[in-house]
Amino acid sequence: MVDLSARLPGAVTDRLAALRSRVGSAVFSRVAGDEGSGRRARILGAEGPRWFDDGAAIRTVHGDASMFVGGLRALLLQSLHPLAMAGVAGHSGFRGDPWGRLQRTSYFLAATTFGPAEEAERVIATIRRAHSFVHGTAPDGRPYSASDPHLLRWVHVAEIDSFLTAHDRYGSTPLDAAGRDAYVADTARVARELGVPDPPESTAELAAQLAAYRPELAGTPEARDAARFLLWEPPLPLSARLPYGVLAAASVGLMPRWTRLPLRLPWLPVAERTVVRAGGHAITAGIRWVTSTPRPAPPPMPPVHP
Repeated sequence: MVDLSARLPGAVTDRLAALRSRVGSAVFSRVAGDEGSGRRARILGAEGPRWFDDGAAIRTVHGDASMFVGGLRALLLQSLHPLAMAGVAGHSGFRGDPWGRLQRTSYFLAATTFGPAEEAERVIATIRRAHSFVHGTAPDGRPYSASDPHLLRWVHVAEIDSFLTAHDRYGSTPLDAAGRDAYVADTARVARELGVPDPPESTAELAAQLAAYRPELAGTPEARDAARFLLWEPPLPLSARLPYGVLAAASVGLMPRWTRLPLRLPWLPVAERTVVRAGGHAITAGIRWVTSTPRPAPPPMPPVHP
């Protein structure tokens, strides 16, 4: 894909570069937080063996802007398990500190996917310690614990299904069938380190495990409250509401039909196949542009090249 700014007059190119830098920095700050630069250096700049090679499927998926859509879908899908939602509502601070939760999650994904093994292991150990303190009683009277292997696996499969579904639809380089299986197998390595028993190793196993959880899922008041907050009440300035709304619509458009009624989500199949899908491609392309490093200017001929 050609960087069109290379074809424009210098003054316009300079303004585009400044805009790209400003917006890209704002997105990075939201996702990575105040410690983002230091964490990026620890992940990308540190030497040492990694869990995954450069060409690994997990790096293709987790390094793409479609993760913004997939991440929001994952939160919506995960909320349908009453015990998992009780833990989130009672301990995660998603209302009081939603950006902090996003930043912690993004760091976990970056460290385990791209970071040196030592950093990945340190982050995993931190998460497992934090999980040991997350326990209580759900509104329906059942006890829950974030260290419960069954709940850990639900969170994992809902997350991986969401990331892969979003990448299939909006990723810059969608995976073939073998690549999709490889992605699920790569994420199983991380899941086992977190304490997930028997994580799926292929897309067929992923679909089967998701289906097995269906009888346990429900649209509780807590889940619907979380959905309203994520979709309609995000703590954002007015200038960011429109692009976030497009992102939210794209995420809802990828939710399975059976989730819509429990979470009170709209189901507009014609709009989702046209307007919402076009908006999803536009917003992910925009995020990809502002967060990527500009490439060297291509030669003047041919006018378009891969």
